[in-house]
Amino acid sequence: MRGKVGRPRKRPGRVTADRGYDHDKYRREPRRRRIAPEIARRQTEHGSGLGRTRWVVERTFAWLHHFKRLLVRYDRRHEIHEALLALGCCLVCFRRLGPSL
Repeated sequence: MRGKVGRPRKRPGRVTADRGYDHDKYRREPRRRRIAPEIARRQTEHGSGLGRTRWVVERTFAWLHHFKRLLVRYDRRHEIHEALLALGCCLVCFRRLGPSL
């Protein structure tokens, strides 16, 4: 029996967000899809630990923004932008590995 063509979709187990998304509607939607929301609460002490995960994402965006063509999207076709993004990711990984190669 044949199924759908392509890779099967996988649902994430959890979603992480900062205090800007602290609202019931942003918590309700992931729960409806059986995804655990990890959203920091407003008016509480810092130190929830969500910043560690976010820092990794922000740092990666900063590395990719060194490539000016990715910082401001000049290309109309998304295929070209995705190809340049993949190339930028390869260069970032190559630079991070450095002398170990």
